[in-house]
This record gives sequence, structure tokens and C-alpha cells, in this order.
Amino acid sequence: MNEPLFGAGPVTVAPGAVHLPGWLSADTQRDLVRRCREWSRGTGGMVQHRMPRGGVMSVRMTALGWFWEPYRYSPTLPDGAPVPPFPPILGELAREGVTAAFGAPPGPAAPPYDVALVNFYDADARMGMHQDRDEQADVPVVSLSLGDTCVFRFGNTRTRTRPYTDVELASGDLFVFGGPARMAYHGVPRTRPGTAPTGLGMEQGRLNITIRASGLG
Repeated sequence: MNEPLFGAGPVTVAPGAVHLPGWLSADTQRDLVRRCREWSRGTGGMVQHRMPRGGVMSVRMTALGWFWEPYRYSPTLPDGAPVPPFPPILGELAREGVTAAFGAPPGPAAPPYDVALVNFYDADARMGMHQDRDEQADVPVVSLSLGDTCVFRFGNTRTRTRPYTDVELASGDLFVFGGPARMAYHGVPRTRPGTAPTGLGMEQGRLNITIRASGLG
């Protein structure tokens, strides 16, 4: 957290949805990659969730603060063990990200950031269009990208189909969506293997850290 954040100015993709390319410094990216490895080796592991209709997610995921599975949060892991704690550094990055995107941090009455999902995409992984609707707090979602570039599809609040905008998220990019865009459908139709910067500490794949306020107390 001592390194300066840098990059291009914010790009408004839709009202309430802002992309900040290159927001994380190279050192911060390397530190987060190291931390993601530690988190994924914890008690929660990296899980490929089974969806209600029987399909298995191609993305591998670990949860911090609260355990997420389609489509609910739980204070414990499936075996009853405690969920790994939510790291304070991610709460700090989320608040700084909201400030960078919107010019002000979340209001003092806003529920705190308390849950993070760390998603790993290999070359074949995808994320279908969905809404982040399991939270009980209307607080912006903060997304950090590490490793390979992906195509991030940001849609509308009514349907999984058009209109949507495809945005390329590279390593170090920040994407924040809240307000009128908080319930927008979004997904990742593909990644671009081999596009991760050198010296990052991960040779292949994409890591996405999604930080949320559950509103569950």
C-alpha cells in the first residue's frame, strides 16, 4: 500500500461503471499475485462450483470473508470450517478504487467491504452473463485484474443480451460499478493467453479479485 497507484484516467463505460486502466503499480500486482497464492492454499481451496442446473463453472474460485456458492453466502465452508478472513488490504484497495472511480469513497453509512472472490481463469475458462445480486448492500463492486488480459462484457440491468459493451481488462486494471450500474449483467467471454506482463510472478492465466460489501453484518 506504500506504492503509488498510477495509470490512465477513468473511462466511463456506462453510468455508474468506470474502468481505470493500469491502476495498480507493478509492485502491487506482484504482491497481490503472491497473496492470491497464499489465499488459494488456505482452508477454502480453489473450487469449481456446480451450478443449480448441473453445469460446473470453468473458473476456479476461493472466497474470503464469506463463502459464496451459487447463489448464496455462508459464514462457514461446506465442511463447517470457518471461512478465511477478509484481508484488510482488499478493503483498503476497494475504498481507494471507489474514490478513484467516482471522486469520493463510499459514504460513512455504507456497509463495509467484507467479502472477496478470487477467480482464476485458465485459457479455456469463461464466465457467463450474470448479476451480482446475492449481496444485501447497495455498495459498488470493485474488480481488480492480474495476469492475462480478458474481454469483459458489461451489459444492461434488464437482460443478459444486448446492449452490452466489451472492455479489455489488462493486468493492473480496475473496474468499478455501482449506482445505476450495480445490477448490470456482466461476464467474461474469453481471455487472451500469453498477454500477462513479464515479472508478475504468474506465467499463465488470469486472476480476478472481486471485492464486495455483503451487507450481512
